[in-house]
Amino acid sequence: MKPEEELQDVAEAVRNCTDCKLHLSRKNAVPGEGPAGAALMFIGEGPGFHENEQGRPFVGAAGHFLEELLGSIGLTRQQVYITNIVKCRPPGNRDPQLPEIEECAKYLDRQIEAINPKVIVTLGRFSMARFIPEARISTVHGRARTINGRVIVPMYHPAAALHQPSLRRVVEEDFSRLPEMIERAQQSTITPDESSSQAQQLSLF
Repeated sequence: MKPEEELQDVAEAVRNCTDCKLHLSRKNAVPGEGPAGAALMFIGEGPGFHENEQGRPFVGAAGHFLEELLGSIGLTRQQVYITNIVKCRPPGNRDPQLPEIEECAKYLDRQIEAINPKVIVTLGRFSMARFIPEARISTVHGRARTINGRVIVPMYHPAAALHQPSLRRVVEEDFSRLPEMIERAQQSTITPDESSSQAQQLSLF
């Protein structure tokens, strides 16, 4: 199956999913959006009110800030893939729960496999924990590391920067380093199944 077809298949499965209780309160599932060949993939935590209304990721205030951040490094949202670790809105915008994250993992795994991005940016601590368990976002944000051959860059969620103005500069500085990270990842020949000792070379930028 071509990557585009695989992503469409995942989106259809997400929209019809009843595997966890989040489907009971959703208006629209939010599979994600972006090109199948995106070099950069963003993974947030879960849809909010506006996302639930429109069925699209990051369309509220945090989404506008994300677009602003992308513009600062010469990209548009149409050039990147954006999704969340859970595809349906948690009631009241509460944190996603572990059983919900685990049920949705199969969809995220398929999206990552289909897109095969050069760099994955996790937005927020729940998304970060999917790849870097037990880490504290305050100490690892903006620092790339390679996990199973994939370059992962944990960052604060854009919403956090909107709620805490002191984090805005931090997020902007972390974003400013993304072009270099993407370039280095594109030059690397490391694949997801190669040894961690080889992949460790990428954890230095």
